Amino acid sequence: MGHLLVKAKQTPIEPGITFVNGLTRGSSQLEYIEFKVLDMKPNAKYREQLGKQECCIVVLTGKVNVSDHDTTFQNIGTRESVFEKTPTDSVYISNDRSFEVEAVTPARVAFCYSISERSLPTRLIKAADNGVEKRGILNNQRLVHNILPDSDTSANSLLVVEVYTEGGNWSSYPPHKHDQDNIPSESMLEETYYHELNPKQGFVFQRVYTDDRSLDETMSVEHADVVIVPRGYHPVGVPDGYASYYLNVMAGPKRLWKFSNDPDHEWILERQ
Repeated sequence: MGHLLVKAKQTPIEPGITFVNGLTRGSSQLEYIEFKVLDMKPNAKYREQLGKQECCIVVLTGKVNVSDHDTTFQNIGTRESVFEKTPTDSVYISNDRSFEVEAVTPARVAFCYSISERSLPTRLIKAADNGVEKRGILNNQRLVHNILPDSDTSANSLLVVEVYTEGGNWSSYPPHKHDQDNIPSESMLEETYYHELNPKQGFVFQRVYTDDRSLDETMSVEHADVVIVPRGYHPVGVPDGYASYYLNVMAGPKRLWKFSNDPDHEWILERQ
């Protein structure tokens, strides 16, 4: 196994709370991003004090209450499965604040972190606020929920998006990268992919590679696995019979998503 695939762990960490998967800057090649997913039983409470980090709390499934001790959002969350393909509620919390997440129902919650120096207001990102778009044609189709896009100025570094891809399709395709600080052509953004599959016994393939192939890993990714993209192109292929969901987190020195396609494969965009 390479260094970019983080397997799901399912480790109890507190009463009623199970760590599903995640990574820290110390455990990965990333400088900006940390990430984790927790399963929470009803009435379980998870508390955290942020340092110089901002956090986007994404309610993947179930309902929770979220408080930063000044503002509380109750009964947020919209779905029992991510494969309902409806947007969900999220909460943005800025650096140097503490927060508490309390499960109202059984819930799976993602915590997306990035380096942050400037304090911003805590904010509920309602499901209705998500930009929803369809991308691609033929076998390159996917559904996108934009939770924290770069057009949203209420975060310092974080970009967060959900993507659905049906079986027999490719996603993050044609292969593209965003690893050069070369605005306006390309921005430097690290990225993580948190994957779920339907049915759960499925798998997808994800390749992460650079032009010079100094980085070139192809991974068989299973339910609740995380893929790290420190640099390079990063397409995802979904086998027939399975549906793919992934939650993307991106962050870097500039909060702007500008990418370059692999010139060897950019020709597919010319098809009608």
